[in-house]
Amino acid sequence: MENTESTAKLNDKSVALLKGKNFANLATINRDGSPQLTPVWVDTDGTNVIVNTAIGRVKEKNSARDPRVAISVLDMEDPYTWVSVDGSVIKKITGKEADESIDSLSYKYTGNEKYQGRRPGEKRIKLIIEPSRIRGW
Repeated sequence: MENTESTAKLNDKSVALLKGKNFANLATINRDGSPQLTPVWVDTDGTNVIVNTAIGRVKEKNSARDPRVAISVLDMEDPYTWVSVDGSVIKKITGKEADESIDSLSYKYTGNEKYQGRRPGEKRIKLIIEPSRIRGW
């Protein structure tokens, strides 16, 4: 596969990586301008990248202050196959849809129909990331 660059449109290979059982790393920007990197579960609607987190976590706070993010995904079967997406969090969804999103991700990654890591009182948030630059190999 050749190194590719796009003007923010996910191609079929990128969508497959995002939809697959592949872990991602999400970079946000700390208040002091330094990067903050977190491994996350990831999905896509075919156009945007989807990440779910808990309200109050660093990545949620950072993206609320500065919506610019970057996310990279490696193919678990062939880590030389990857996609990297620069973009911005354009929408944040809470409530039932966010809860359904984390349960869907839990099923994808663990086989559990309900997310097992929820803490009492935890509120989930679904982050919708619009790509502005996409690179991959």
